[in-house]
Amino acid sequence: MAVSRRWVGLCSMVLVMMLCVGTIAKVLEEQIPETDLSYRNGGTEKLQSSSKSSMVAGSEVAEGSNEHAVDNPEEVASMVEMSIRNSTERRKLGYFSCGTGNPIDDCWRCDPNWQTNRKRLADCGIGFGRNAVGGRDGRFYVVTDAGDDDPVNPRPGTLRHAVIQEEPLWIVFKRDMVIQLKQELLMNSFKTIDGRGTNVHIANGACITIQFVTNVIIHGLHIHDCKPTGNAMVRSSPSHFGWRTMADGDAISIFGSSHVWVDHNSLSNCADGLVDAVMGSTAITISNNHFTHHNEVILLGHSDSYTRDKQMQVTIAYNHFGEGLIQRMPRCRHGYFHVVNNDYTHWEMYAIGGSADPTINSQGNRYAAPTNPFAKEVTKRVETSQSEWKGWNWRSEGDLLLNGAYFTPSGAGASASYARASSLGAKSSSMVGSITSGAGALGCRRGRQC
Repeated sequence: MAVSRRWVGLCSMVLVMMLCVGTIAKVLEEQIPETDLSYRNGGTEKLQSSSKSSMVAGSEVAEGSNEHAVDNPEEVASMVEMSIRNSTERRKLGYFSCGTGNPIDDCWRCDPNWQTNRKRLADCGIGFGRNAVGGRDGRFYVVTDAGDDDPVNPRPGTLRHAVIQEEPLWIVFKRDMVIQLKQELLMNSFKTIDGRGTNVHIANGACITIQFVTNVIIHGLHIHDCKPTGNAMVRSSPSHFGWRTMADGDAISIFGSSHVWVDHNSLSNCADGLVDAVMGSTAITISNNHFTHHNEVILLGHSDSYTRDKQMQVTIAYNHFGEGLIQRMPRCRHGYFHVVNNDYTHWEMYAIGGSADPTINSQGNRYAAPTNPFAKEVTKRVETSQSEWKGWNWRSEGDLLLNGAYFTPSGAGASASYARASSLGAKSSSMVGSITSGAGALGCRRGRQC
């Protein structure tokens, strides 16, 4: 009997030791930081040249297909709702929670080791673009060269060389930079551009084009003074370059693409739009950005006649629409648009506009109207008679309307009519000031909470 007791005791000790070892291994695994690795190239890379372009002119794409488009918006809305619920429950556990009320920022900003945990950002998305992983599953690429001398044969170390690669990449910057692009920066799929910890401006030239690709995250950049460019050859991948017609001069142009997240950027003063999403683009989140000094801010939908944009789903959340703005915050066609917890402090004509029967779900925003007595209305139905737009589903729920601002609703008021335009739970409009206080590119510094 004594032997049996000793044997049981010995087995118990072994079991306890195994559990302890497993726990320690798990903790160590979680604490090992990812290593920033520059994208190394053994000597000067010779990029393959081809006259066959991976891009096609606008007149040829109208009937084209987007392999990454979502065919069933209702299914996407259901999946997003379930994922958001699961993610919210995880965040209630308090891991790195700042308690700001901004679920994106509370997910990562309180971590003083954010620099070694950069890729955690990819797990913090919300809304219709929440599944955009960017370059999460790839290595780091450190941009060391602000130049853009040759859009067909970019030098290794430049931003253009980084974004055209076929493999997933998380792109960071070695130092502060002002990058003046000669031609559009054509993104390839599965890329993150992460400006945190540096002061990076893309300005005074061409800007960013996300065309026929998927899984792109743009974070922490200053993008301004973008100019029309084009009528030139531009590379889009290591094996393809092609002729580009004139670009409008958008800060960020999303064309036939999906799973795109534009977060914590400062955008202003471009030749055309600040963010345009057209030609069947969908699964997009535009969040935590600071928009200033611009006329036509955001366009969502190519044209009234382009019906493939009926599948479009876009979340616009936690942004600050600031001084010097005039209209289109956003301007929508077709599709489903969730405008939630944004701070509208300035507009000259209107804030939210649309045509071609878009569904617009405005929840928990703060709208402060301008002093002009003829510009108090938040909404504008563009070139459409009331007999037509009265059936469009536009609603305001829990919005704070200040200085005489008013929102003109239409269509159904029932929640079921907005299922495809619902992507996350809205916070109270009284929290908008704190939720959007960090909008725009952040001044993150190493070793500190961002």
